[in-house]
Amino acid sequence: MSDQPPQHDPHDAGPYDALLLLSFGGPEGPDDVVPFLENVTRGRGIPRERLKEVGQHYFLFGGVSPINAQNRELLHAIRKDFAEHGLDLPVYWGNRNWAPYLTDTLREISDAGHRRVLVLATSAYASYSGCRQYRENLAASLAALAEEGRPVPRVDKLRHYFNHPGFVEPMVDATLAALAALPEDVRDGARLAFTTHSIPTAAADTSGPVPGHGEGGAYVAQHLDTARVIADAVRAATGAGLPWELVYQSRSGAPHIPWLEPDICDHLADAHAQGAPAVVMVPIGFVSDHMEVKYDLDTEAVAKAAELGLPVSRAATVGSDPRFAAAVRDLVLERAATERGRTPERCALGTLGPSHDICPAGCCPARTPLPAAAGTD
Repeated sequence: MSDQPPQHDPHDAGPYDALLLLSFGGPEGPDDVVPFLENVTRGRGIPRERLKEVGQHYFLFGGVSPINAQNRELLHAIRKDFAEHGLDLPVYWGNRNWAPYLTDTLREISDAGHRRVLVLATSAYASYSGCRQYRENLAASLAALAEEGRPVPRVDKLRHYFNHPGFVEPMVDATLAALAALPEDVRDGARLAFTTHSIPTAAADTSGPVPGHGEGGAYVAQHLDTARVIADAVRAATGAGLPWELVYQSRSGAPHIPWLEPDICDHLADAHAQGAPAVVMVPIGFVSDHMEVKYDLDTEAVAKAAELGLPVSRAATVGSDPRFAAAVRDLVLERAATERGRTPERCALGTLGPSHDICPAGCCPARTPLPAAAGTD
């Protein structure tokens, strides 16, 4: 189903001399939970007691989020893929909210003499929290290096990869596997619920470049395009055109602020009321099985489905699939070739085409403007 990967020089990442895997971070033990949540919510004035309540989701899993372990696996997969293809590019890892912290990692990168760094964020879609905020984090960390008198490397962020075959194809296979895990008598009529993180509608409406701002913005459009590609591939593989919908999960924040809907649990209730025999939950908005997948889907949504008597299964996330690691290599070589003045082919499935390399002015704006790296504003 995929386009053939473009042909790049597999040994030439120049002018780049390092790749940074940039992620959210998560606690790795009970004592980490509240300090981690304090990092996540810094500046919002949320009382410590409230954070302890929120932390119960983590305590159900021993205070450990799976995201750091999954990032270690992805880091290993990328390094392995690079080595097997003769790409001599060191790969580092830094987080927004927990160790290894981004500033510490950039300090290590600077001290190692690297001056041109590509950044892979573990968020495939356009949004403030999934792109612009990471760019703000980069700018703040680079400013800290400058204050310390260290050389400040130039950082460029890889384009959004929501429609790259190496991201989409593992999700197609995971959806087929989750469908096969349902009881045989309900498979043919099952619905596909493509899930992603809910965000405020105001943030969704202004996601992506300014010309595309409007209802849902790039955030919703990109998810819908990815969902459509996967649903079409499932139809091609099974011969069944299963009904599907884009739904949301993990809402937080004040209840009076509109967020993207429907919520996955509400969707399950509606699907059951409409006579759906089963639902496959496909978390297309998440690169790995972090806490919001393990709790909001595997715990809360599964419990809701059991209450309804509705059979459900959940597709795996991309994680450290070798095809995703290969996609990272492709994106690196594509961007490197562009920086050298070439015009490489760019892999993209669906109808939206490959995303931009450099975020334009007004793309995914912040409520309070802050300096941001790897963009034009």
